[in-house]
Amino acid sequence: NAEEIISFIKQAADSQITVLLVAFWVFGGFHAVKYIFIMFSSHRHDDLKEMLDSNKDSLKLEAMKRIVAMIARGKNASDLFPAVVKNVACKNIEVKKLVYVYLVRYAEEQQDLALLSISTFQRGLKDPNQLIRASALRVLSSIRVTIIVPIMMLAIKEAASDMSPYVRKTAAHAIPKLYSLDPEQKDQLIEVIEKLLADKTTLVAGSVVMAFEEVCPERIDLIHKNYRKLCNLLIDVEEWGQVVIINMLTRYARTQFLNPNINESLLEEGGSGDKTFYGSDEDEDEDEEEKEKKPYVMDPDHRLLLRNTKPLLQSRNAAVVMAVAQLYFHLAPKAEVGVIAKALVRLLRSHSEVQYVVLQNVATMSIKRRGMFEPYLKSFYIRSTDPTQIKVLKLEVLTNLANETNISTILREFQTYIKSMDKDFVAATIQAIGRCATNISEVRDTCLNGLVQLLSNRDELVVAESVVVIKKLLQMQPEKHSDIIKHMAKLTDNIQVPMARASILWLIGEYCEHVPKIAPDVLRKMAKSFTNEEDIVKLQIINLAAKLYLTNSKQTKLLTQYVLNLAKYDQNYDIRDRARFIRQLIVPTEKSGALSKYAKKLFLALKPAPVLESPFKDRDHFQLGSLSHLLNAKAGGYQELPDWPEAAPDPSVRNVEVKESVRAVGTVTHRDTGALWGPQRMEGSEKEERKHQRKSKPRKSESESESDEDEESESESSQSESEDSESEAEVKKKKKVQTRVNYRESAQQQGASKTIIRFKKAGFSFLSNAHRSLGVFLQTIAPSSALKSYELLHRITGEGLSVEYCFSRQPFSPDANMVAVQMQFTNSASSDTKNLHIEDVKLQSGMRVKEFPEIELLPAGETATAVMGIDFCDSTQAANFQLCTHTRKFFVSIQPPVGELMRPVFLTENEFKKEQGQLMGMNEITEKLTLDVKCRNEHAIVQRVTTAANLSRVPCGSDKECRFAGRTVTSGSLVLVTVATKEEGAAQLTVNCEKMVIGTMLVKDILQALTQ
Repeated sequence: NAEEIISFIKQAADSQITVLLVAFWVFGGFHAVKYIFIMFSSHRHDDLKEMLDSNKDSLKLEAMKRIVAMIARGKNASDLFPAVVKNVACKNIEVKKLVYVYLVRYAEEQQDLALLSISTFQRGLKDPNQLIRASALRVLSSIRVTIIVPIMMLAIKEAASDMSPYVRKTAAHAIPKLYSLDPEQKDQLIEVIEKLLADKTTLVAGSVVMAFEEVCPERIDLIHKNYRKLCNLLIDVEEWGQVVIINMLTRYARTQFLNPNINESLLEEGGSGDKTFYGSDEDEDEDEEEKEKKPYVMDPDHRLLLRNTKPLLQSRNAAVVMAVAQLYFHLAPKAEVGVIAKALVRLLRSHSEVQYVVLQNVATMSIKRRGMFEPYLKSFYIRSTDPTQIKVLKLEVLTNLANETNISTILREFQTYIKSMDKDFVAATIQAIGRCATNISEVRDTCLNGLVQLLSNRDELVVAESVVVIKKLLQMQPEKHSDIIKHMAKLTDNIQVPMARASILWLIGEYCEHVPKIAPDVLRKMAKSFTNEEDIVKLQIINLAAKLYLTNSKQTKLLTQYVLNLAKYDQNYDIRDRARFIRQLIVPTEKSGALSKYAKKLFLALKPAPVLESPFKDRDHFQLGSLSHLLNAKAGGYQELPDWPEAAPDPSVRNVEVKESVRAVGTVTHRDTGALWGPQRMEGSEKEERKHQRKSKPRKSESESESDEDEESESESSQSESEDSESEAEVKKKKKVQTRVNYRESAQQQGASKTIIRFKKAGFSFLSNAHRSLGVFLQTIAPSSALKSYELLHRITGEGLSVEYCFSRQPFSPDANMVAVQMQFTNSASSDTKNLHIEDVKLQSGMRVKEFPEIELLPAGETATAVMGIDFCDSTQAANFQLCTHTRKFFVSIQPPVGELMRPVFLTENEFKKEQGQLMGMNEITEKLTLDVKCRNEHAIVQRVTTAANLSRVPCGSDKECRFAGRTVTSGSLVLVTVATKEEGAAQLTVNCEKMVIGTMLVKDILQALTQ
């Protein structure tokens, strides 16, 4: 048909063919062009088809590149589908990738042909390459045929269990497609969503939450167990996923936590009440108990969400910043919402589209939280280059921010804006001046005088808008401004804008008693031009005539009858009806009803002054940042923001259960770990053993949350710290150890049933000789001097108790999948500390902990060391827990560097190259860098890399390369690092790791170590 021919002409690649076709169209008509079209279309893309049928992969690759380029330029390549789909089984990976890119684009259009290749797509789901597996699933989910729903469901379920996070992410994307194709599969898809929500990979998190929002947003119970994990992963998720997760968590938090602001106001009201006169002592006790229960304490999970989203205000993505801003506006206490102001003001330097959305939300926020944006008042000043819609929104914000302090500055700005050439903007400015005058009584007269001066402006639109605003202001104090009403009456000869003329007539009619001489004359003039006026003006002329008839009938009786007769035959039926109604009401006759007695009360009743409000006043019931808020109307797919619950739901639903086998925990004493350091360190450690035998007293406890991971690393590092400090101040330590030994002996002589420090359940055996030799080997890789200690609890915060921890990099003998954290406790207080242990441990899903045994007694001035183990599940999520004594509880947190999540592994050079070859593509990250001046020799590079990460050196035949290898502690995923040096300090860092997130974080840490 003609449409196909025209599209063919537009897409013709050869300009000569295009000219020829146009010529045939002009001289030969439609049928001639149709013949040419059939002739050319049958041979179109023949060269590409030949290349795709070739046996050479290079030709196929070139053809696919050209086809994908055509698609990118918007050209139709659907006629190549049969030739392309044949190559889906090609062995060349690059060709296969491009084939799948093509199929994703056209599978929905060419469903019949795509169905013929389903068996090939199913084989692609088993391909060793993760990109091919993901592409096959993407193509399969693009075929919109209900007959293959079972195949798609099976493919999604298998992909959800795939080893590659990229494939699992693709499975999450396929879930909404299958749901839209067959909603009856909802129950099975929810099972897949539940499984993917438990995924600990940041790559999957955003996609599965999007699938959750599309398929089952009402199943909030699926989020409970994954809430803390999502909060902690949020910082590492891609930007698109961050927006989706934040919006979902905003609605989740509104259903699970109490409103912090309402509870605060209730607390203030309750605190000011007086006691009843006849209240008994028991009643007073009950009141005290109630008061103790009443103060609002924010749920730790509520605080976790606010704390983990706050850093995202610095995101480079405007959508992420806007998502965090709306979360804080809807969820945070009033005292904390102010942090979003600076981030939103920063977005005003972006493109006009971004500015428009941000200003819409700022305009809504500034109504309720005015003080938040007042420090940034100048950021909302209008530039001449701003588009009109941006100018109007900035005006709205400036008007909302106006108060007694800054009104003079804002009015000076408005005076400048009135001189603009943009008439719509000038009209909006005049309205803004009117709102300022309404809201701030101190400047009402000033604003009114300024608007009266505008009545002499040459621009009729400016004068008209001024009249409309003045009318609203005069309604507040009409008796004081009769001169202004007289002045406006004179303008009826000049102003032609209907709304302005109508406003003047309404003012004169409403306050005709203040201008008794001018009002009849105005009616006389209006009666002359009645037939030529607009409908809105005619209605006000009728109203003016009626009011003057009731107040001054002697002068205006005939004029009123004349106007009503003119209106009786008007073309507009509204005007005719109004005239008939008013005549019966004000001119009494025998047929007049009882209403005519009350004509004066009806027409001359006092009218309330209009309230000039912001159009954004009631928009905050929509979730900020949503399309519904932008349009001020509910858009399709919008989910309402839930109301806060009256009573707090059970917070235990978010606790993650840990299996019993995981809960049997204990710790390693200093005597146990001493064997790890090998014969070279055993002499010094003997003294430490005696010292720590009396001091470090770990305890078993159950743990259910994130904190356990970090605790492991703490205890190990403080062990090595104590050893290092021994070499620095050996004399002091010997004296200290001697006093401790004597102290213990004297306690034993007294027959005390308890030793000073006891270990309740020390269930760890000594290490074998093999482990000892391994300890010597590891010592050469990561010397203790390189271990960094971290402060867990400051002595001031801890009221004399200070705690430090480090990651000792020694194998944790009870469980090889755990990282050892050494903790050193120092009691600087004057009194003894008792019952040192851990409580309320919060762990990410899948993480485990072996807590240190309880330290029953830590005397004043003494130090104790304990070791705990944490399975971090190959993540750097912080662990939060309470460190408890017999009197106090301290909230502390441990977060491991990514380099401490690994253990060294020995590889030969050939093994290294072989493993590296299998971890290419998305599993390889390469960065170029310039080495620090002090880090340009092999020894310095090895030292800095092994300090940053717990890796072992791999032998290398080249002196230009340094290689390192290790495995992640939990999953055993291989981590390979190569530093290739070049001339003048240039170098290239390569990290190969199946876990892309760990690889990315490790690259950053090693880059920092080598360049600083």
